[in-house]
Amino acid sequence: MSSLGIGDGSTVVAYDDAGGVIAARLVWMLRSLGHRAALLDGGISAWSGPLETTPVEPSPVAFTPSPWPGARLATLEDITSGAAGIVVDARNNDRFDGSLQLPTDPQAGHIPGAVNVPCRGNLDSDRRLRPVEDVRRAFAKVGIEDATDVISYCGSGVTACHNLLALEYAGLGQGRLYAGGWSEYGADLRRRAELG
Repeated sequence: MSSLGIGDGSTVVAYDDAGGVIAARLVWMLRSLGHRAALLDGGISAWSGPLETTPVEPSPVAFTPSPWPGARLATLEDITSGAAGIVVDARNNDRFDGSLQLPTDPQAGHIPGAVNVPCRGNLDSDRRLRPVEDVRRAFAKVGIEDATDVISYCGSGVTACHNLLALEYAGLGQGRLYAGGWSEYGADLRRRAELG
């Protein structure tokens, strides 16, 4: 971060070309470590100003590393012990229900007991965040309300962060990230995958 010109006092605004579902991982990580960060709502296509076309060579600044806060992360044991609150799968419905198995998926399906809130459903047709009431309604459909213990996962811990940021945006608190995701859970074919 230091070599990129991102320091302890910096505010990072991250964007991508997918409405923020990928950039959300960086924002979530920085916020979890106590740094200021935000998503550009709508991604790069929402930016109306000029785009930089020449390389920028930032000056290094002080960026203090800190340990990961355990309260923001969930483990495989948290997921499999049955002690977790609501486990949310952020992948698209066809991967969740097992009707689509990508080459990166160790097996089809989802973690038993998980519910599906596809992260791209947090966005409207312009790839901007839906109104707070709509996001709250989507989470309420799967039993998530104020102060619900939520663990979010996806394939490998990237798009799950978009659901975590959407929870905060909707005033539903901070969930935890299961960074291992379906890649870790499904890699052991002895673990049961749920379909449908």
